[in-house]
Amino acid sequence: MDKQRKGTSTRKPPTPSAGHAEIDGWMQQIMPGLQPLVARLDALIRAELPEAHYAVKWKKAYYGLPERGWLIELVAYDVSVNAVFLGGAGFDSPPPMGEGDRSRYVKLRSLDEIDEPQLRAWIQNAARVDGWT
Repeated sequence: MDKQRKGTSTRKPPTPSAGHAEIDGWMQQIMPGLQPLVARLDALIRAELPEAHYAVKWKKAYYGLPERGWLIELVAYDVSVNAVFLGGAGFDSPPPMGEGDRSRYVKLRSLDEIDEPQLRAWIQNAARVDGWT
């Protein structure tokens, strides 16, 4: 009897929350030294994606658009934050880290490392490609 092959991912996407409060709560739980960095990334994402919906799952913050799916994932570690663009491999100029045919990311350790024009361009690109549905 042939075994049926499993899909590459059994993880279900997050369910959008009613508002931004869940993201605010997540930001309060991360390392205090990273909170200003995450707050700035959140502000940039919200400015570029005003119709975004939000979720927190697996201790990660998600930003998406109903017609595109989940586009951006913020992951806070002890000393850095990864801004993951879930469809980033499809960008004209993708973020530098990651491999495969879907996501790309940038690792940031401080506010000084934020290249705002580049991050804004990646966020705008994220709105034009399909993310995680």
